Amino acid sequence: MSRSADTSVLSLLARSDDEPPLTIPRDPAREAARRELSKGMYHENDPSWFQRALDSFWDWVEDLFNSASTVTPGGPLGLVVVILVVAAVIGALWWRLGTPRRQPTSSAALFDDRPRSAAEHRAAAEAHAAQGHWNQAVQERMRAIVRSLEERALLDVRPGRTADEAAAEAGRSLPAHTDRLRAAARDFDDVTYGGRTATQQAYRRIAELDRDLENTKPQLASSAPSTAHNARQGAAE
Repeated sequence: MSRSADTSVLSLLARSDDEPPLTIPRDPAREAARRELSKGMYHENDPSWFQRALDSFWDWVEDLFNSASTVTPGGPLGLVVVILVVAAVIGALWWRLGTPRRQPTSSAALFDDRPRSAAEHRAAAEAHAAQGHWNQAVQERMRAIVRSLEERALLDVRPGRTADEAAAEAGRSLPAHTDRLRAAARDFDDVTYGGRTATQQAYRRIAELDRDLENTKPQLASSAPSTAHNARQGAAE
């Protein structure tokens, strides 16, 4: 043993003889350690709360993946295949059916607060169509149809009217176009309230309906009884 080591041992023995050993109860020692470790200098490099939450989330995902892979035939590779198949089925259904329909709200008005003529709505529809904005084009063309029927006195002017109501009322005086009017109202509701995306074909159908209605003479309610009366009168003669 070296001389310096002997000196250190002797000094420790002398200290232990002259001074009582240093002892601290367990609870105060734990509290003192907690206060010391709570100082900011020990936590300067700790991850942020967001990083801790993100790490916990990915740990949960990893545990979930590992648990699922243990019960899936083929292990992790089989689980990946199952996930891809499910994603492909969902994508195919979404492409085939489109955005899920919602029932249109019957309380929503067809027109906004600023009244415009049928010609103005048609011009706006054509402008949207020229830019490929088919949703807006369908909306404006349906408004043009209803406004035109109001201008021809086939519909009374009612600001709160919906597209479905307009189609049902117009079908009474234009029975040959009842189905097309209802289809146009559905297209309008789908793009306005149902989250659907209009197509060029949908706009062309509504535009063609608008032109056909312009050239169609209405069937007035009084014409049917008078026609039947004339037929009976002719038969009697």
